[in-house]
Amino acid sequence: MTTFLKFLHLAAIAVWSGGLIALPYLFWQRRLLSPGAELDRLHRVTRLVYVDLTSPAAFIAIASGTALIFLQTTFVEWFSIKMVFVGLMAMLHVVAGLVMHQLFLPTGRFGRVSFVTLTVAYLVLITAIVWVVLAKPHIDSNQFAVRLFEPGGLSRLWHQSFGETRMPMP
Repeated sequence: MTTFLKFLHLAAIAVWSGGLIALPYLFWQRRLLSPGAELDRLHRVTRLVYVDLTSPAAFIAIASGTALIFLQTTFVEWFSIKMVFVGLMAMLHVVAGLVMHQLFLPTGRFGRVSFVTLTVAYLVLITAIVWVVLAKPHIDSNQFAVRLFEPGGLSRLWHQSFGETRMPMP
């Protein structure tokens, strides 16, 4: 079961990452087209990549990765850093959806700076995730967060930062 989930996870990550890298290029093609059949075709292709390929792959990658966390009991510091990067990648995935939503309006634009920025952000995040997973750097959390990784550590940090919080009662 673990081997199947790892294969599924890696395949989904490959599709998700490839889709995210391709999307800024598809967005950038908008600048060349005026309203008509070619713009409609680009819109359909872009929606296919985002809605039918990249988004389901992201869901499968996150779901299979979550299952692997519990099957392999991966609770080490480097993994926490990986999860931060995955969270950032998921947020940039949403950014691509928001860009696509605005891009195909009559006034939609996606310039060179946006193209380069989004592409570089995806490449840096994907490379960082792959590096952290392959290198598994040793990080001693006792150097900067002495009690954060013990049970209840996050709750103590929350109370130290924000004080006592209470649920409002009607």
